[in-house]
Amino acid sequence: MEKMMAMPMALPVVGSAASLDTYIQSVNRVPMLSAERERELALRYRGANDLEAARELVMSHLRLVVSVARGYLGYGLPHADLIQEGNIGLMKAVKRFDPDRGARLVSFALHWIRAEIHEYVLRNWRLVKVATTKAQRKLFFNLRSMKKDLAPLSSAETGRVAEELNVRPEEVTEMETRLSGREVAFEADESDDERAYAPVHYLAADPEAEPSRVLEAAEEAERDSDGLKNALATLDPRSRRIVEARWLNEKETATLHELAAEFKVSAERIRQLEAKALAKMRGLMEGRGAGVPLLRSPAAAS
Repeated sequence: MEKMMAMPMALPVVGSAASLDTYIQSVNRVPMLSAERERELALRYRGANDLEAARELVMSHLRLVVSVARGYLGYGLPHADLIQEGNIGLMKAVKRFDPDRGARLVSFALHWIRAEIHEYVLRNWRLVKVATTKAQRKLFFNLRSMKKDLAPLSSAETGRVAEELNVRPEEVTEMETRLSGREVAFEADESDDERAYAPVHYLAADPEAEPSRVLEAAEEAERDSDGLKNALATLDPRSRRIVEARWLNEKETATLHELAAEFKVSAERIRQLEAKALAKMRGLMEGRGAGVPLLRSPAAAS
């Protein structure tokens, strides 16, 4: 299909508002095909890859794309862009059209045209996606077409829409909220009367998120971790056990009495050994420039 879409089909170009009117007038002048001529062209394209036949099939149905695209103007997207996307869908339809199935190209192409325009609307109508799943997309387009105005749905209307679409009322309410969401430019134009409300004026970057500070914090954390390991390695087994149980146990902090029972000494002796071990570790780490480690305070023990 890439070859077909890249071929010089001499299609009218959709551009500015003035050229859009010219484009629509131009495609409306292209004659419609009879069923016999359409079948002949389709067979030529399928059998011999006749690109001129494909071009004539596409040209004769461009007015259909214009008509379908007009139904999506309520989303605030440029009509020209909607037509361009619909044209892509039309070319995909011509690529896949089988005249032997008995259907006319106009009926077959409607699905592909709408599918391309649907994807374009969902990609561009909101910066934050309003519909990501197939069910949400169906609800999105159905709800847009069923709402008569911009007023919020009442509880009764929400229930009726939910029943008609076979979804939960909560889903209808959520999608309505997404549809009514208003986008705000991060940095408004200087001529905009609402420029004072643009996020750029009241959103400030977190200074701690600056790359230099993040790198510095990571290096400091790594240095403290290495220093803590080295300092622990200098302690005797009993002192190391006390420090680890009192300061480095993430799940449960041991009490002085628990450690006293384990080593068969008094709680005061455990406190003395802990203080001595911490002082030794602090001196080692400060001497190596690692700083004091961020140890979690043990629970009050006694």
